[in-house]
Parts: sequence; structure tokens; C-alpha cells
Amino acid sequence: MPGIIYRSRFFIALILAIVLLLSSCSKSAIIAANRSLLEQYFEDNILNKDFVVEEATDNGTSLTAQFNGYTFKLTKNTLLDGPMTATMGTTVLTGTWSSNDDYSKLVITLPTSVTSFSFLNREWKFTKKALPVMELAPWGTTEPKVLHMQRL
Repeated sequence: MPGIIYRSRFFIALILAIVLLLSSCSKSAIIAANRSLLEQYFEDNILNKDFVVEEATDNGTSLTAQFNGYTFKLTKNTLLDGPMTATMGTTVLTGTWSSNDDYSKLVITLPTSVTSFSFLNREWKFTKKALPVMELAPWGTTEPKVLHMQRL
């Protein structure tokens, strides 16, 4: 029996290599499919949609009223970045947004001419994407800040 295995070692190695190759291809296909689903979800549900601040708190203090009347919109440059507008009446302020590959992070940069925007200007992590509400918290920190933006 050991002699048969020894003489068949080339075929065993070949079969093992094929199995490894096929399993790695399927993993990359799954990763690509997941990325495609994330991109599609982000594009269909967040990009080019109007959002308002439903809740904004900083260390337990509500800042929500500071954003009353503003409508925010993320538009696409690529699927990972683009311009962001804050509109109140006829006034349109333009900033930028960006995200990472798995859409777990949202970086907002708006003009600081509106003082309350300094709260929004940071790296946020999605804590919940149960639309119509995006729930966000500061990225990489446990700061007690909360931002909920509701899609109109």
C-alpha cells in the first residue's frame, strides 16, 4: 500500500493543487460578489438621496436643532467619494464625502463657515444602515457622539 501512494504522489499533489486553486477562486468570487452588493446598496440607497439630521448628540447634549432646515446629499465622483451638499432654502454649501472599500466608514468634510458643521466634519462609522435612517458614531474612538441621518 505505501508503494502505491509513493508512486501516485504526482497525481495526489496535482489533485491537491487543483482543489486549492478552485477553493481560492471561489473565495475571491465571493469577495467580489459581496463588494458588488455593497456598492449597489450604497449607490441605490445613499447616493443622490436627500437626508436630514434626525439626531445629533455630543456627550449627551442634543445638537439636532442646529441642523434644522438643512438637507444633505452625497453625490458620486466614484463609488468611494464625491461631493456632498448641505442645502437650506436657496443656499447650497458644498463639501466632500468619502468611504472605505467595505462602506463601514463615512468621512464628511463640509465648510466650517457654518459652525455646527464642525460636529459633522469627521470620520464616522456606520453603526446601522437600516434605512431610512443611517446611524453613525465616530470612527476609531469611543467618543459619546451620535449622528442619525434620515433619508427623505
